[in-house]
Amino acid sequence: QVQLVESGGGLVQAGGSLRLSCVASGRTFSTCAMGWFRQTPGKEREFVAGRWSGGSTYYADSVKGRFTASTDNAQNTVYLQMNSLKPEDTAVYYCALSARGTVARWYPGSMSYWGKGTLVNVSS
Repeated sequence: QVQLVESGGGLVQAGGSLRLSCVASGRTFSTCAMGWFRQTPGKEREFVAGRWSGGSTYYADSVKGRFTASTDNAQNTVYLQMNSLKPEDTAVYYCALSARGTVARWYPGSMSYWGKGTLVNVSS
């Protein structure tokens, strides 16, 4: 059974930083594509960052240059370093895992497993 557990969310002022972590059990990040998504009330879940098993990394335009996704295969953990946070980054952030090493398009339907999410609240 695959389980993903996110941590690291919280309240931060605009311009600040947070690092989210996601630990996996039952599947290894080294063989699967993984993604970070976020969702606010009344909106669809949207792609934030993603990484193929081979290491290619992709970002939404809204976070490019501010967020960095990385993987620690030894710990089976993925991270999302978020810098220069803005109030519009406020959302529940989800870690997700694909059953494949690559995905053709980054959208929620391309992922097979999901964590329960962690709340990031950026105050102005």
